[in-house]
Amino acid sequence: MRSLLRRVGTDTRYLLTGFPLSVIAFCLAVAGFAAGLGTVVVWLGVPILAATLMLARGFADIERRSLPQVLGHQVARPRYRRAPENAGWFRRAVNPLTSGQSWLDLLHAIVSFPVAVVTFSITVTWWAGTVLGLTAPIYGWITASIPDNHGLAELLGFGDSALAEVTLNTVIGMLFAITLPVVLRGAALVQAGLGRAMLTGVAELQERIDDLAEGRAAAVSAEANALRKLERDIHDGPQQRLVSLAMDLSRAQRQLKRDPQAVERMLSDAISSTRETLDELRALSRGIAPPVLTDRGLAPALAALAGRCTVPVELDIQVEGRFAAAVENTIYFVVAESLTNIAKHSHATVCTVTLSKTGGVLMLTIGDDGVGGAHVAKGHGLSGLADRLRAVDGELAVDSPVGGPTVIVAEVPCG
Repeated sequence: MRSLLRRVGTDTRYLLTGFPLSVIAFCLAVAGFAAGLGTVVVWLGVPILAATLMLARGFADIERRSLPQVLGHQVARPRYRRAPENAGWFRRAVNPLTSGQSWLDLLHAIVSFPVAVVTFSITVTWWAGTVLGLTAPIYGWITASIPDNHGLAELLGFGDSALAEVTLNTVIGMLFAITLPVVLRGAALVQAGLGRAMLTGVAELQERIDDLAEGRAAAVSAEANALRKLERDIHDGPQQRLVSLAMDLSRAQRQLKRDPQAVERMLSDAISSTRETLDELRALSRGIAPPVLTDRGLAPALAALAGRCTVPVELDIQVEGRFAAAVENTIYFVVAESLTNIAKHSHATVCTVTLSKTGGVLMLTIGDDGVGGAHVAKGHGLSGLADRLRAVDGELAVDSPVGGPTVIVAEVPCG
């Protein structure tokens, strides 16, 4: 109830204050545009138009500051084109004329006026009907006692009794009161929707373009870092072991006839080294999509990861079917890297992996009962996870206080 009253108050304030602002903005916009257009042939109209656009920008900023209260979320402010650094005073003065958003601000000042008139009238009408109707018992008896006062009840054929008049007005007031939140909300959304479309649409599009560019950059960076890490790990691990293995086999070949027992020991060491090399290669391949993921999907691939982890894993997969390759690869990489970090650093005794779907978003939750202290800014693993997720418009949240437990939540759009 309290939130409903707060919403009614916010919508009412927005609609009532928006009307006088729209009147002033409309008058200044029309007058300035007409004066500037009429004198543009003598160049006097150019600075007049520029000043008019700046005024429209000021009213647009006021409207943009009011929109979050109605829409429930922040809105972006467009990037107005700036004059070149070495531009002269005239170029700077007329710079607003070169920005498309400035003309949208001016158009909004003109178009929003009739909308504000309608929404203001609706607001006043519904509030008046509500207040006058619900207070009818207070003033109804007084107006009913006035001689020759033909009330609404008498006009509708309910008789001329004061009780009928008061009852009818009260019922009408209750109808206005019941519909007041819905009507005000609809009027506020219409007016705010117009402002959002004309005053923030370009900015939101630009933000989306920037997000896509940032996501591509993050994907490139993540892949480059992963390749460098893989190359370094292969060079420092399996490659060195293989070089040592080749040298041992060459030495064994030379001593095969002279000292068979020594060759037998060398071959035994080579077999052990081969197994260790295979184990390292399997560990390195966890960040690369395995055949089981490509062929069978997330559930079997995550089960394989859980089976290889040195910490017991409780796996809960609540999704079925296949998803886009980029989505599945990202989920797999996040789980693989997280389990590796848990095994190396957390000192946990158990961890949980839960994958569910809410709407068009895959929700991955990984937790452990370890020592905590994990952070996105620390270590290659978690920062790499954040980049991977940003590449697919995903998000990463880490809650890991010192002393534990740790909870990692990844959201990946999949619809």
